[in-house]
Amino acid sequence: MGTTSKKLIGWQRRKERVRKKISGTPARPRLTVFRSSKHIYAQVIDDTLGVTLAAASTTDKSFEGESLDKKGAAKRVGELLAARCQEKQIDAVVFDRNGYLYNSGRVHALAEGAREAGLKF
Repeated sequence: MGTTSKKLIGWQRRKERVRKKISGTPARPRLTVFRSSKHIYAQVIDDTLGVTLAAASTTDKSFEGESLDKKGAAKRVGELLAARCQEKQIDAVVFDRNGYLYNSGRVHALAEGAREAGLKF
């Protein structure tokens, strides 16, 4: 079980390449996304202090009882995260897609949900 798949190695390389270019500051923290086969997670991070300022995911209590498809759930996570950011007076972020493809998938849906709820990228 010690071997790493080519798919995982490729994802890690893309992740590092993206991460080299962006960093979160107190003025514009970094919004990072992680997606598994079932769930999607998003965090807003201040990299200078190394702290998470806000987070949302499909495993939150507010998702209990809802039946959404994966894209719909991702959009709802984006909206929830934007609402939590606005409570903490965060209105602009730097988007970190974390090595995942952006075009028309769950990462895109999360970003659109956050934008529609008032978060600026």
